[in-house]
Amino acid sequence: MIDPAEFPELQALLWNRDVARLIPANEAFALYGRNWRFVDQTRLTTREKLLIQNLAREFGQVSF
Repeated sequence: MIDPAEFPELQALLWNRDVARLIPANEAFALYGRNWRFVDQTRLTTREKLLIQNLAREFGQVSF
C-alpha cells in the first residue's frame, strides 16, 4: 500500500480522492500511467522517482 500524501505528484493526481487513504501499488502505477501528461516532472522528488521506477519494474514498463 502506498501513502499518496508522501508523494507530491501522486497526490496531485488524486485531486478528486481522499489523499489520506492508502492505495494499492498497482492502482498508483495505473494512475501515473493514465495521467502522466499531468505530472510535473520537475517537481518529482528523488523518492517519488524511485517509487515510479520500482512500480514500473514490478508491473511492467509503460511509455510515460
